[in-house]
Amino acid sequence: MTKIAVVTGAGSGVGRAAALALLGAGWSVALAGRREDALQGTVSAAGDVASRCLPVPTDVGDRASVAALFAAVDKKWGRCDMLFNNAGRGSPSVDFDEITPEDWDGVVAANLHGAFLCAQQAYAMMKRQSPRGGRIINNGSISAHAPRPGSAPYTATKHAITGLTKSISLDGRKWDICCSQLDIGNAATEMTERMTNGVPQANGTMMVEPRMDVRHVGEAVLHMASMPLDANVQFMTVMATKMPFIGRG
Repeated sequence: MTKIAVVTGAGSGVGRAAALALLGAGWSVALAGRREDALQGTVSAAGDVASRCLPVPTDVGDRASVAALFAAVDKKWGRCDMLFNNAGRGSPSVDFDEITPEDWDGVVAANLHGAFLCAQQAYAMMKRQSPRGGRIINNGSISAHAPRPGSAPYTATKHAITGLTKSISLDGRKWDICCSQLDIGNAATEMTERMTNGVPQANGTMMVEPRMDVRHVGEAVLHMASMPLDANVQFMTVMATKMPFIGRG
């Protein structure tokens, strides 16, 4: 039986890499993201297996939009075996008192509220489907462990993702629902392009940081998703070996 995945933020970067890895392993994948043209780019990149894609333009911060996404998945496939809760955004690196309400609200809506809404919809579907159960993988980021200077909105939401992951893991046990967190460090995507020009460090300096091929993130998601439901990778960190995370600060 073909397994069904939902990947948010699937139009580029980590989300696209994860979707392509899953498609390559035989999964069918619902591609969620705000920009339809970007989702179609992922469909095109899927090549011969594009027929197993379901692109659904989605604003993860909007409750009705997320409900429509999972309704589309339910209508097409009747189940959801895995959600990769990946959609998110950052904000400008500024001093704490300079964070704008718009940036705070936008980051919280995408990174935390959106993750909650998608996880809740996936959880409900996994709970009622037959055979029941499934897996939710949250994109935590290494900022769930150690902040960068000037990153309060992003860091706060990623720390919150860890609490969400643990809560879903605990509540989901009786329904055979696993929950994992993938913490990513400097995958080479548009979001980390600024690393190549130098980013602020805890000691006040600027430093160019190494990045890694985003393909490795897709492979990590596939590995986690491929495990049987009686086993779980609770937390995984995949990162550029020489980036300043271990010993940060």
